[in-house]
Amino acid sequence: MCRSEPRGQPVYPDRNPLYGFEEIMTVDGAKFLPCGRQYIDDDDIEAVVEVLRGDWLTTGPAVHKFETLFSRTVDADYVASCSSGAAARHLACMALGLGPQDRVIVPAISFIATANAAAYCGADIIFADVDPDTGLLTAENVLNSIKGLTRKELKSVKAIVPVNLFGQVAEIEAIREIADQYGWKLIIDSCHALGATYRTRAGQSQTVGDCHFSDMEVFSFSPMNVMTLGEGGAVTTNDELIYDRLCLLRNQGMQRDPEKWVRECDGKIPPPWYYEMQLLGYNYRQSDIHSALGLSQLKKLPGFIAQRDRLAAKYDALLAGVSPHIRPLERVENCSAVRRLYPALIDFEALGEDRTIFINQLAVRNVGAQVYYMPAYSHPFYVGNYGPISRPGAERFYQRILCLPLHASMTEDDVVHVVDQIRDILGMLAARGKKVASS
Repeated sequence: MCRSEPRGQPVYPDRNPLYGFEEIMTVDGAKFLPCGRQYIDDDDIEAVVEVLRGDWLTTGPAVHKFETLFSRTVDADYVASCSSGAAARHLACMALGLGPQDRVIVPAISFIATANAAAYCGADIIFADVDPDTGLLTAENVLNSIKGLTRKELKSVKAIVPVNLFGQVAEIEAIREIADQYGWKLIIDSCHALGATYRTRAGQSQTVGDCHFSDMEVFSFSPMNVMTLGEGGAVTTNDELIYDRLCLLRNQGMQRDPEKWVRECDGKIPPPWYYEMQLLGYNYRQSDIHSALGLSQLKKLPGFIAQRDRLAAKYDALLAGVSPHIRPLERVENCSAVRRLYPALIDFEALGEDRTIFINQLAVRNVGAQVYYMPAYSHPFYVGNYGPISRPGAERFYQRILCLPLHASMTEDDVVHVVDQIRDILGMLAARGKKVASS
């Protein structure tokens, strides 16, 4: 273990105690404000209970209803729901037929599941650098990532996976143009960005998930996201053939539709138990239980987004006067972002404080904060496969990023409390004679 646990909190083996609890935890009897948290009300609970009282628990009518409503929400032709965001990423890569002779470009800053999805298929990863002030992949980063590749290596690149990090949209239009130039497929990781919109160069408004520039987009519905199914994911596409493949892959590769069977029945009536396994698939299906929660949560999505926007605006206003070394994440033009979390860029070196100590100081003041993300190439698995890698933009971003609490159950008073604790820590640093600018 390389973390210290704040007093009064139980240890969950798969969770960092500073964020993501399904319950509000306490430290010394005071309310602990986690970095991220789901919002569940009585309507959500009743929706799930109704399914539990019904006939379907696994993949039934609620799944179909959720996919239909989600397709309308993001304006995509097809939606294949699944068991998690990681499953969605893997399904998208499998649907393209990626394999051991292929390469996939992914940004160096993202959750490890983005790169892992291609690695599951046996493909090699090209880690592209990102903008140091947004963490987003740019068209320039993409071109730089393929410099020095031989003609054979360049030909092996089959796909690129930009990430709409922290609800902001990457340079999708320009990246699509590069993908078209080289014949790459485009999967957009929009797990952070459900509900975001952006404008094209021509001034046209697009919705994240509509696949206007992509072959597929992927989403996650874990508790840290804008809405939750408890756990779940989805892939959107406007390509019917890709959709059919996604549906096969998420259900063990089984085909039950007689019109799509490969084997001829020679005019005989097939037995009622018959189906065909046409691909090597997985059990990545979404259940009716999860879909029922998703249907209820989707109805609240506009309210969730509006509340997060209000809280983010409060952070922006309050942090403006705290220190020249603390600022909000740089905003992307022509993008209406969705605030999954509140990321701030903090120059800890200029503050004269170690980031771990800073986070622990917030924790003992009942404020959860977290770092998203370590450069994916720095993890032992990828170091073991590719050796040491350096991406200056990603490393500059990682050195400064700190996510502060933001979720729909918070109030503006909670934001005031968080910023007050930051001021208190800065005051403590100043009193200790550390190099800190405070107003």
